[in-house]
Amino acid sequence: MRIFLTSIGACLTLIAAVPSAAAQATADRDGVRRAVLDYVEGFYEGDTTKFLRSVRPEVDKFGFWKNDQGKYQSDGFPWPRFFEFARRVREGKTKTPPNAPKEVTIFEVQDQTAAAKVRAYWGTDYFLLARYDGRWMIRHVLWQDPPAKP
Repeated sequence: MRIFLTSIGACLTLIAAVPSAAAQATADRDGVRRAVLDYVEGFYEGDTTKFLRSVRPEVDKFGFWKNDQGKYQSDGFPWPRFFEFARRVREGKTKTPPNAPKEVTIFEVQDQTAAAKVRAYWGTDYFLLARYDGRWMIRHVLWQDPPAKP
């Protein structure tokens, strides 16, 4: 009887833990989504506080865009350029198009790392994120202009 009661107790403990694990998974997905939205909204709105909240200063951002001849070129986009771009938005020198998309797709969220993407007016950005002191932050970004339509 004692083994039976111990087994029932263990089962009840496991059952009670399932909602907690599901709630944590939901919270993690929400945290990843918020970090990606902070990134794109930081660029759209020129709001550098969103970068500070969700992008690591040692971020590695690299991308591809088409030149005037339609050939891809590539370049890095270091942390200080995030702030330069945001300043141009605030000054009205760079304008976010009306109804600019910010479609977030989350590919995977583990306990310490995650992968996601966003479709924005400039193209598509792919992200690798990590949890730092309980907060999801973007560590790597790879982006490109929208592909040519066939």
